[in-house]
Amino acid sequence: MKKTASFLIAALAAAPLAHASEGGFVGGLAYAAKDPVTFVAFLCMVTFLLIAARMGAFKAVLGGLDNRAAAIRAELEQAANLREQAAEALALAERRAQDADKEAEAIIEQAKRDAKEMLEEARRDLAEKISRREAQAAARISRAETEAASEVRRAAADAATAAARRILAEEKSVDQFEAAAREIERALS
Repeated sequence: MKKTASFLIAALAAAPLAHASEGGFVGGLAYAAKDPVTFVAFLCMVTFLLIAARMGAFKAVLGGLDNRAAAIRAELEQAANLREQAAEALALAERRAQDADKEAEAIIEQAKRDAKEMLEEARRDLAEKISRREAQAAARISRAETEAASEVRRAAADAATAAARRILAEEKSVDQFEAAAREIERALS
């Protein structure tokens, strides 16, 4: 009822504002009391407001406003909760990003170590291949030298045999040399 009375006073205060030039609030009330049309309209409005107050219209309006205020409060709380959750999610995402960065750095370091090991292994393999090739080349050179020496010996023996034959062919008296040359030729062949 106190709300209704305060509302009624507000309505009374608002009604004579149109006639404020005639003496303010008090002058407006005096005019409303003197003018029968304004007075009847004022009484109808007061009656309407009293009926509306009695039927609970103000409670419904105020209850609706309270409900709306409660809904807004709930939305604000929900927004605050969502903000907290978003902050937690952001912190978690930042931690995961830092962890991912650390893991990536570890992977890069491991890759560098692996690359160094592979490079060293490749150098060792290359050195081994070079030493094997050098050994093969030395063996080929040694065989070539041996073959060349034996060919030189054969050529020398053939030349000596040919020279001995020529000499023996010119001198027929020495049969022993001819027999020895034939033996040398058979031994070398």
